[in-house]
Amino acid sequence: MSAKEEILARLRKNTRETYDMPDLSQLNPITYVDPVAEFILKTTTTAGAKLIEKKPSETLNDIVQGIAKTLPSSGQGGEDFLIASNLPGIEAQLNPDTVAEAQELMAADLGVIEGRIGVAENACIWIPQQMKEKSVCFAAQQLVIVLSRDAIVNNMHEAYARIAASTEFFSQYKFGTFISGPSKTADIEGALVYGAQAARAVTVVLV
Repeated sequence: MSAKEEILARLRKNTRETYDMPDLSQLNPITYVDPVAEFILKTTTTAGAKLIEKKPSETLNDIVQGIAKTLPSSGQGGEDFLIASNLPGIEAQLNPDTVAEAQELMAADLGVIEGRIGVAENACIWIPQQMKEKSVCFAAQQLVIVLSRDAIVNNMHEAYARIAASTEFFSQYKFGTFISGPSKTADIEGALVYGAQAARAVTVVLV
């Protein structure tokens, strides 16, 4: 028996009372007249991210390369930035499927990944692992999340229902995470710091 199993066994043995899960059938989670508009609002305010709506005449690579050229680390001509992505059509110097070690992705100025569900109530985006090294989601200095507007739901209840009903999200890798805006933390003096645990900035590209 592992240490984890031993601890759980002791907890079960010493549990005095048990309670049934609450009945959620009568729950009325929040909904919106226009979930897409609410998602855009929450993304650019509460979540602190940027949002770009892709035009029909644009390609994803055009948008990504344009974002990369604005990065502080891009240099005088913007030629020395490193993009990490495995999405088709994105010109990237690092591929999270082929790097030898996850640590290589720490050199990325920009990580480009795909979100599969957007949540209007809190601007969270569900990102199942779709690459060998998932550290691209957290190690890149800045992150671009590509999201279909058709994948936006009202609330977390709807999001989890979609996740539970999906047969593809965990078919290859057994990991997924919600990301909402850039990483940030504040101490008791109220000093807000971005990039403390993950990306310093996040841009959502709606397609």
